[in-house]
Amino acid sequence: MTQARRHQHDAPDGTTAGAARPAEIDGEFRVKLPDGAMLRAFSQGQGRPLLLVSGLAGSAAFWDDNAATLARSFKVLRFDQRGIGASDRGSAPCTIDQLARDCLAVLDAAGIERATVLGHSTGGCIGLSLARQAPERLDGLIISGGWLKQNRYMTALFETRLAILDQHPRAYAATAALMAYPPTWLEAHWSAYEAAVAAAPASPEAKQVVRERINALHAFDGSSWAGEIALPTLILGARDDLIVPAFLQEELAAAMPGARKTLLDSGGHFFPISRPDAFTANVAEWIGAL
Repeated sequence: MTQARRHQHDAPDGTTAGAARPAEIDGEFRVKLPDGAMLRAFSQGQGRPLLLVSGLAGSAAFWDDNAATLARSFKVLRFDQRGIGASDRGSAPCTIDQLARDCLAVLDAAGIERATVLGHSTGGCIGLSLARQAPERLDGLIISGGWLKQNRYMTALFETRLAILDQHPRAYAATAALMAYPPTWLEAHWSAYEAAVAAAPASPEAKQVVRERINALHAFDGSSWAGEIALPTLILGARDDLIVPAFLQEELAAAMPGARKTLLDSGGHFFPISRPDAFTANVAEWIGAL
């Protein structure tokens, strides 16, 4: 039995689960993982379950505004990933496959049998891995600002970001914000830049979490199997994305022949934040048609 299959029969605390799942949870809850990590998670709204998986920063707060809107129609779940925010790091190696298994633990703890999974950026890689490991747990997959594997551009970009992180964490956070948003939007919402710089990963522990997450992205390669995913899939992106260029998102869509593709004309890499109305409208419309 594979590790992924074994996980389906384990409770989040590592004990063997019975036939019945726990009752669905509302509000904040905690997810205990077998390696000692404790994840902080949130559930809000009613309706079809929707799990939101954030990107490199790994924070549930990335989805604050989107979650409030989507919770009008869906039961929205989100969480701080291991080592991020109020979630413990634990001892398990940081890989995309492990982060996907963490998502399963969140669903288990929330009493959710099946959900639509929406992953942004790094979360898109996690979503692909989750769809490969446990397709029976997903009703559909939305990949937002995603890719199949790093190319030379992304590899050089993240190597440069790692070098900046080691020397100047605030500059790392500043350049990330400057690249993630359209300049006109950021100028009008400068508090987003200030908040990003204030949250710079300054401690050795925070730097290590960022470093291992970037290394996990570098090792991820879905090009040989993504086309085998038979789930309904939506590829969402923005044509002016500087972190994950549109041609990489086009490549992802081409590798998944049954996927629907929607690229906004603008919004930058963080288009869920800079174009929230268009983002949530596309998500709600697509899930509603499943």
